[in-house]
Amino acid sequence: MRVVGEIPHPEIKITLFHWNNRYLIKLEAGPFEQTFKVQQFDVSSEEDLKQIVNETFLNQAIERFNDMAKSLHQATGFL
Repeated sequence: MRVVGEIPHPEIKITLFHWNNRYLIKLEAGPFEQTFKVQQFDVSSEEDLKQIVNETFLNQAIERFNDMAKSLHQATGFL
């Protein structure tokens, strides 16, 4: 697996990988991560990945991170 780039963002670490005829878009926030796999042949270049990671995509990811945090809090609330 090789890193093909990073996209700066104030809240999320965004790393782009290439591995096994796929691109991976990895988002990290605190203890949580989300990974999206895109077939290499579904995009014409690595620059296309940056277009996928647009404002709408990132806003939805942030909402998902918030949901993940709530789920973990609820699951560990009895401890």
